[in-house]
Amino acid sequence: MFDRIPVLIIIFIVLFFSACKESVTPEQYNRLAANPKLIHESSEQLTNVIVHDVFKPPVASRVYSYSFLAAYEALQWQSIEYPSFAGKLNGFTEVPAPQEGKEYCLPLASTKALAIVGEALTFSTDKWKDFDQKFFKQYKEMGIPEDVYDRSIVYGEQVAKHILEYAHDDNYLTTRGFRYTLKHLPGKWEPTPPTYSEACEPQWNTIRTFTLDSASQFAPLPPAEFSLDKDSDFIKLTMEVYEFGKTLTEEQESIAYFWDDNPFVTNMVGHATFTEKKMTPVGHWVEIAKTVSEDNKLDMLSALEAYTLTSISTFEGFIASWDSKFQYERIRPITVINNTIDQDWVSFLENPPFPEYASAHSAISAAAGRVLTRLIGENISFTDSTEYRYGHGVRTFTSFEEAYWETSMSRIYGGIHFRDGVEQGTYQGEKVGEWVLSKLKEPAMGRGELLKKD
Repeated sequence: MFDRIPVLIIIFIVLFFSACKESVTPEQYNRLAANPKLIHESSEQLTNVIVHDVFKPPVASRVYSYSFLAAYEALQWQSIEYPSFAGKLNGFTEVPAPQEGKEYCLPLASTKALAIVGEALTFSTDKWKDFDQKFFKQYKEMGIPEDVYDRSIVYGEQVAKHILEYAHDDNYLTTRGFRYTLKHLPGKWEPTPPTYSEACEPQWNTIRTFTLDSASQFAPLPPAEFSLDKDSDFIKLTMEVYEFGKTLTEEQESIAYFWDDNPFVTNMVGHATFTEKKMTPVGHWVEIAKTVSEDNKLDMLSALEAYTLTSISTFEGFIASWDSKFQYERIRPITVINNTIDQDWVSFLENPPFPEYASAHSAISAAAGRVLTRLIGENISFTDSTEYRYGHGVRTFTSFEEAYWETSMSRIYGGIHFRDGVEQGTYQGEKVGEWVLSKLKEPAMGRGELLKKD
């Protein structure tokens, strides 16, 4: 009889904890599921896959934007303070609503929607499968009832399907395979060393925008006219880049390298060539959004709004910048310098494969910086360790504006942009960021009262 007592105790303990697990209330498991660290983990996974798959910066902005949009649209039903973007984004219709009277765990649906869209728009399916197995196990351990868990997963799938259908019609697929034809004219862009790669995404300005009326809505002022006259504005701009390249201080090199954000860097040592995978410009600003969200203890929905608006603003910034790049088709400084001033001069950073004017990195950084300033606040200090793992160090800023203007200067220090290119790119990005905010942070409308587009 006494031999059976330990067995009975074990059975009692199992039944007790099983009963406790079943008695978890919706408020309790939803509170656990809404832990912002879960959306931060999802964001990190998205970045890791984008880096691994080596997406071009404009394409990376597309992956981030649709993935975060899916997560946001699944979670926004949780609060009327965060309305859907249906009717506010060009061509975007209302997502399916959760079934009335049914219990959901919307944070679970949100991260599931992000994972589905992220996997669909990237290549490394195996990395998503490994992530899903570990990540979603966390929700299983929160005591979410099985029917609620399954229903929430299905809802995340419904939202993801809606977002992927929306993405399918943005003209991305029709622009695959287009190639840029070199003009071979004075002042026009030519492929640059060391790889002499052909132009990246020459049709990107035809991609459907999220909020902009057109790709040229915030066109920059025309660049300085190409002229090799020693007194011309163009030569003065060229000589500035040339002199910087010969006299860079340690701090200027650090700034240039910190904001390099080249997803596929070519390194040449003697006769050997090797490449490195690193973060894209968009990924850098997404990580800044993560940093300040954690620093300021934003809840899951607030953090997700920051991720979504940051990525959308960069997406719009790339389209606007690409429109000017392939309108002016401006030559890079290294080509002018090597052909007319110093054939041995090498820029500190590797030149990206597309025309110079205006600076896309400046544009997308200013757009993201404007968004984060509105969402988080002005004069918000933060320490950016985004690419520490890639050896880029750590820098501290007193505001987002300080950060995005340093980004612009980094391109001059790096020898890959003229001053008017980075300044006009920054002004362009500031306008784009404010426009995105004006469209997506307007007073909320009632459910179903969608804004009509002409």
